[in-house]
Amino acid sequence: MRGRLLDAAVESLVELGYARTSTQEIARRAGVSRGTQLHHFPTKESLVVAAVEYLVDKRLEEILTAEVDRGRGLEVLADAFSGPLFYAALELWVAARTDPVLHAATVPLERKVSEALEFGSAELFGDRFDSESVELTIELVRGLAVSALFRTPEADDALRARLLPAWQSRVEKKWSFPNMSKH
Repeated sequence: MRGRLLDAAVESLVELGYARTSTQEIARRAGVSRGTQLHHFPTKESLVVAAVEYLVDKRLEEILTAEVDRGRGLEVLADAFSGPLFYAALELWVAARTDPVLHAATVPLERKVSEALEFGSAELFGDRFDSESVELTIELVRGLAVSALFRTPEADDALRARLLPAWQSRVEKKWSFPNMSKH
């Protein structure tokens, strides 16, 4: 029941946006009564924040359990900022900017998301990226994802194919060995 409500909330956020998502619409999509929905989630804010948190947990599990070629770590991270999770989260961010109740409910979720991204990135990049490079990389792929809203999928693929390798070559730790010929 709870999972159906969470899935319905994500679908509604992605299709309708935060402003047009209502608890009645979510209950309808989930095929449950309004009373059942209220029993599990007393407010719209609690339901949509829980839905995004649910997706974050699922996506992190997918990233951490996938067999990933370490050379593709940056692509995997960039892919995490796409699809229903990203669009549902984006709806929350924009709405939380002017809604104090939603903002307060979203802050702990965003803290959890940041920690999950840092942990997942550490798994993806190992010791090839230092902590500042990981933070900058997360901000880069988040920005690419937001600006992708205004590009065609083909143009976005081309931009990512050009920028991500360039970024990786700039931030990846280069292993250097002391020059043994100098004394």
